[in-house]
Amino acid sequence: MSQPLGVANEDAIKLTGAERKAVRQRSFRLLAALALPQKKMFALTVLLVLVSNAARVALPLLIAFAIDSTLPAVREGNWAALGLTGGAYILCAVTAGVMLSWYINAAARISQAMLLDLRLRVFRHTQRLSLEFHESYTSGRIISRQTSDLETLRELLDQGVSELASSCVFIVFTLASIFMLDWQSGIIVCFAAIPVTGLFYWYQSRSEVLYRESRVVSAKVISTFVETMTGIRAVKAFRREKANDQNYADLAEQYRANNVKSFNLFGILQPGLVLLGNLTVAGLLAFGGFRILDGTMQVGVMVALLLASKRIFQPMDEIAMFYSSLQSATAALEKVSGLLEEEPTVKEPPAPRSIEQVRGELAFKDAVFGYGDGPVIMDRFDLSIPAGQTVAVVGQTGAGKSTLAKLIARFYDLRSGSLTLDGVAIKDLSNEQLRRHVVMVTQEAFLFSGSVAENIALGRPGASLQEIQDAAKAVGAHQFILDLPDGYDTDVNKRGGRVSAGQRQLISFARAFLADPAVLILDEATSSLDIPSERAVQHGLQTLLGNRTALIIAHRLSTVQIADRVLVVHGGKIVEDGSPQQLIADGGRFAALHKAWQDSLV
Repeated sequence: MSQPLGVANEDAIKLTGAERKAVRQRSFRLLAALALPQKKMFALTVLLVLVSNAARVALPLLIAFAIDSTLPAVREGNWAALGLTGGAYILCAVTAGVMLSWYINAAARISQAMLLDLRLRVFRHTQRLSLEFHESYTSGRIISRQTSDLETLRELLDQGVSELASSCVFIVFTLASIFMLDWQSGIIVCFAAIPVTGLFYWYQSRSEVLYRESRVVSAKVISTFVETMTGIRAVKAFRREKANDQNYADLAEQYRANNVKSFNLFGILQPGLVLLGNLTVAGLLAFGGFRILDGTMQVGVMVALLLASKRIFQPMDEIAMFYSSLQSATAALEKVSGLLEEEPTVKEPPAPRSIEQVRGELAFKDAVFGYGDGPVIMDRFDLSIPAGQTVAVVGQTGAGKSTLAKLIARFYDLRSGSLTLDGVAIKDLSNEQLRRHVVMVTQEAFLFSGSVAENIALGRPGASLQEIQDAAKAVGAHQFILDLPDGYDTDVNKRGGRVSAGQRQLISFARAFLADPAVLILDEATSSLDIPSERAVQHGLQTLLGNRTALIIAHRLSTVQIADRVLVVHGGKIVEDGSPQQLIADGGRFAALHKAWQDSLV
């Protein structure tokens, strides 16, 4: 499986310079892709922010004009000048407010559209990834990408970006107005930018590692919580509450300590900016005061300079807040972009082939397989299963039984060799066609939120209620479904609607029967049934199997009795192959397994 930076190195806190550059490029490519569809709205927001900030910056200039020009004109009896200046001030204030409100609304629309796009991308891409990825990348970490990381990005996009854009434009316009009033004062303000830049660089170099560590620890906290709640029965059974409490408390403490360190850094950045702003204003006041005394600066200009210089440092506080959010969001974006960069190991063929009438003949030839980069567990494997044959696969745990089923279902691809369905390589069939003709029933028998009827209908969306009921009757599930509070309309996840493990399995059988595949795989599908339930479902199983090709993976040999053929797998190889009666008569591995099963029934 491919291991892009940011997923393979999920727990890597410190990256090399080249790795950091690659991660940032990847993250900004993702942001650019999200922003591209919003280019028209971006153009509007640029116009709005320019107009609103230009109006805001004009206010100190109007004050200077009022003090130095309008008041002397009024003293001479020219009240029209006061009306014009006052009207211009009110117009600028109103324009700034209206444009700013419009800008905030437009920026919010952009951020929400980008977040919606990103949420959908993460969800769709995670579903598209192969089973190999999901077996190595824990569900808690995926949940962290969709919740914690996207929430961090939401905070940045909803407020941070809009505030940054507005603040930067305001600073540039205000600095330009200072130079218009007095270029010497403008140079003093520019000199103040040197320590400000140094302070930001100091903060960035120290906070980057902290925020990256914060995303990793956050994912561990969520993963631990999800794992504990998912396995709550085992927690209760083995009294793991106290040990889990301690483990979770340690992770939560790491997260708290990391956040405290981040806040401490910001606690230096923000006051430092305030201090530099106040020192700059004090410097301008001293410099301008002496110039007023020697008559080289007007009072109105001095007042406007002090107002402008004070205001130029006000957005610094917002920029500092944004920078803090940016560091956290950048770390989150690294994780999300790393997830989105993962590629399925089982890929859709570029030019899919189709089969007119699927019979269900399966054939392995010179098949070689191993999980990921691990050792080969099936080497030069040959197997032919005629259409319509029911084949049981038995063997010790870890012998390779489930691997065989996963390959036929194409959850994994062979390293070399071939696997064909009716003479066509499985990897050349579209996923849609393969899933329609090859159905796998696992021991988990997962039921989704919704009614019993909706869960059965997953086998064939659009099926009528009568077809759903017929499928349930065929596998022996109809009666217990009728006994539920609302029958087929019972919500399986609501109080009173919960079903037992065996009943879940019967529902999954009904789902498979309704799908009517050419090839049916039962992977330990009767493992959750008790003996009476298992006997009751044998007839349903025979109906389910019908004339289709079936592969039954089982530890319980009661299910094997209905098979036409038995394969005994050991060490990734088929060591015995024949009918149940023939293998029992041969006295080999299957005969020993069969005798042990019969003894367990006595």
